[in-house]
Amino acid sequence: MGRSKNKKRGAMGKGPAPFSEIGRRARDLLTKDYNYDQKFSLSIPNPHGMGFTANGVQKGQIFVGDIRSVYRNRKTTVDVKVDTYSSVSTKVTYDVGPGTKAAISFSVPDHKSGKLNVDYLHHHAAIHSSVGLNPSPRLEVSAAIGLKDVAIGGEIGFDTSSSSFTKYNAGISYNKPDFSAALILTDKGQTVKASYAHLVNPSTGTEVAAEMTHRLSSLKNSFSIGSAHKVDSKTLVKTRFSDNGKIAVLSQREWRPKSLVTFSAEYDTKAVDTAPKFGLNIALRP
Repeated sequence: MGRSKNKKRGAMGKGPAPFSEIGRRARDLLTKDYNYDQKFSLSIPNPHGMGFTANGVQKGQIFVGDIRSVYRNRKTTVDVKVDTYSSVSTKVTYDVGPGTKAAISFSVPDHKSGKLNVDYLHHHAAIHSSVGLNPSPRLEVSAAIGLKDVAIGGEIGFDTSSSSFTKYNAGISYNKPDFSAALILTDKGQTVKASYAHLVNPSTGTEVAAEMTHRLSSLKNSFSIGSAHKVDSKTLVKTRFSDNGKIAVLSQREWRPKSLVTFSAEYDTKAVDTAPKFGLNIALRP
């Protein structure tokens, strides 16, 4: 039901989440499920390990789609996707051992798309590494250390073809069941983001979140605030307001188990001559 609460944790739920999860609780509440296109997806799970998903998106006069098949067998997961541009993407994930996963991904006909990912989760650390499988690969490493509630981490990216760093970011987070706070230094040290999410009423699922962004080079600030509220056990309503004058609302209904209908709208109060944006997302799972 579009819950923004972060559930992804380290090994056996006791360690820190990966670096990419820092600030996610507030980020999800402010951005997740907002959509201003027409989307449709149909997922057909299979208890024997093979599942299929079909997706379609209407963007103006353009329609794009893909068909995805996922096969799971003990320690191995094979994910294959074919899109409307005749591109075939494949990802093979293997559970190497406790807390360790390795994945190889590639796309056809893009012969430079090959990539190897390795993830390691420990009681006090979460490490992710990625390397391109081509003559001039990009290298990426991220790590977070700490506990379930407190984590500090960073990430770095390096392009061997230009011998330059593509990114270097750092962050710290503090999480509790009823609130989450995070501070992230991003954009190669040029931007500071502070976010906070707070569960106001657990019985109604009412939660609020805010994110403040400060750009050190231009000394400009921006912010977004949002809320989420469960009208009932099957209906979620979200709102968002940003300092740029944009107001967004979202309504999500679980009309049958795991099948969702989501309606989104956004209005720019500083562009009164521009029509509001509307989006519809229908996700079916028999």
